[in-house]
Amino acid sequence: MHPGEKRKFGRTDLDVTAFGFGTAPLGNIFREIDDGTSEEMFAHAWEAGVRFFDTAPMYGHGLAELRTGHALRWKNRDDFVLASKVGRLLRPARRDTIDFAPWTNAAPFTMHFDYSYDGTMRAFEDSLQRLGLERMDMCFIHDTDVFTRGSEQPEVFEQAMDGAWRALERLRSEKVVKAIGVGVNEWQVCHEALRRHDFDCFLLAGRYTLLEQEALDAFLPLCEERGAAVVVGGGFNSGILATGAKQGAKYNYAPAPREILEKVAKIEVVCAEHAVPLAAAALQFVVAHPAVPSFMAGTRTVEQLEQNLAWFSHPIPADFWADLKRKGLLREDAPVPE
Repeated sequence: MHPGEKRKFGRTDLDVTAFGFGTAPLGNIFREIDDGTSEEMFAHAWEAGVRFFDTAPMYGHGLAELRTGHALRWKNRDDFVLASKVGRLLRPARRDTIDFAPWTNAAPFTMHFDYSYDGTMRAFEDSLQRLGLERMDMCFIHDTDVFTRGSEQPEVFEQAMDGAWRALERLRSEKVVKAIGVGVNEWQVCHEALRRHDFDCFLLAGRYTLLEQEALDAFLPLCEERGAAVVVGGGFNSGILATGAKQGAKYNYAPAPREILEKVAKIEVVCAEHAVPLAAAALQFVVAHPAVPSFMAGTRTVEQLEQNLAWFSHPIPADFWADLKRKGLLREDAPVPE
């Protein structure tokens, strides 16, 4: 599988590369990345054929959008696809008054949730200003999930399905953007959003992976039926599908429980039998589904990016997938690479 392979993005007239470049790490999450490393990663991804980039106001309080625009500003605008998000407004403030956690040395803005119509329009325009670009191609309503909003989620979701939806639908109807969607950590939220409204796409973090295929029950079939595209992020389930079942392996941002460690260990046995890196299987599995045109990967270093690109291109025999299914480690109805 080639990272630069072009794929149709659902029912839209956009084509995206099978491998996308995610910019959350460039917001300096947990630890700082310098500007030079950021620029080098963008350049390396471009040289590898990657032409799909995703960012958000949340990432580093605007820092990732600033870095994304800087890296792409002088590229031919028709040569790449760019996504960002709405749902948060940024307001300038003194650095010593801002709680940046979990970001480090981020941009000097405070973040405020706002899913209203006016707030969404403002957030959209602000993102274009930070990017320094004339357009974004797709826009996601960000973080209306239980993972982020907890007990407030039902109320927040309703606000987004009213105000933010109306704003994005207007921008789409006026051809300001080509695709609108929802970006969250739970497929159930995506499913309900698609039942409510005519969304084009979703950015789903970590809920369709080698370890989790519940999205096959209802959400992904509805996406196929409606022509909605799904971009999958978090394909390593926050770590364990890259590191393997070792002591301290992370699953969904926490230490992996015993049952997950045991399942990954069994998958690793099959990987060893077929000389397939676990991480390669994890990356290539998600983009085998017909509703998933692209996998979005974020990296901290050029070396990590190179490794992800290599895993994405690693040959995997058909027998590997058949063995996983035969041993009950992968759902029978899960599409696999051909």
